[in-house]
Amino acid sequence: MNDFLSTEIYAGRTLGDFISLEFLASIFGSILAAILVLFAGFLIAGWTARRIEGIARKHPRLDATLFDFLANIARYAIIGLSFLIVLNTFGIQTTSLVAVIGAAGLAIGLALQGTLSNVAAGVMLIFFRPLKVGDYVTINGESGTVKSINLNFTELASIGNFQIIIPNSEVWGNTIINYSAYDTRQAEWTFQVAYSADLELAERVIHDTITSDPRFLPDPPPLIKVTELGASSVDILVRAWVARADFFIFSKDMTREVKLALDRAGVEIPFPNRTVHIVRDD
Repeated sequence: MNDFLSTEIYAGRTLGDFISLEFLASIFGSILAAILVLFAGFLIAGWTARRIEGIARKHPRLDATLFDFLANIARYAIIGLSFLIVLNTFGIQTTSLVAVIGAAGLAIGLALQGTLSNVAAGVMLIFFRPLKVGDYVTINGESGTVKSINLNFTELASIGNFQIIIPNSEVWGNTIINYSAYDTRQAEWTFQVAYSADLELAERVIHDTITSDPRFLPDPPPLIKVTELGASSVDILVRAWVARADFFIFSKDMTREVKLALDRAGVEIPFPNRTVHIVRDD
């Protein structure tokens, strides 16, 4: 029995060393320490993440998406550090482990190039912020309100309220039209009047109708100019500035109001017509 307990198992330690009360106490102590380190690590990670997210909630001008991303980085960094401390507690050489993880990460990265490109594009979108949650945008022909920007994809909600998922690599690699980037928008219309119409009267009616609306912004002044002599009409281009939030409804309202105002002023709005000449051989 003594010969059996004296058998060397690992690093000069015998079987008797491994089953001694001193060794078992040290093992249980290490396990208890590991549990405490992991518990404390998860608590600190959660507290730190909530604090970072709270900064964005306290200051509405800050981008919540960016701070959510930073909170996740802080959370996983603290949890990863906790695991490294636990491994050191058990005497595992973390330097070699990091090298192995790095080699495995390279292999996984080569296998998941498309996914990693989306992640890289997501990081660029979050840090450079060409768009943010709540913006109305057009990306690669798809239009909608930004609902979320994740590391892998960007979610839009269309005007009809259906979900549009766009991979971040396509978002970052395409032209982004952000209709919500500025506080004001320029509305544009083209009104057509007959050749026989009084152009000065028509321009005055259009000007008074648009500028009398309380949503109209007087600076810069509106543009009202004849731009084309069409086949059956004179085209008048109109541009006026309005607050971003009022743009859509204001544009539609003015289309209707200008038409009614021109009717009341007796300005004819033409419609396409064609003159047919019939030639008889006899």
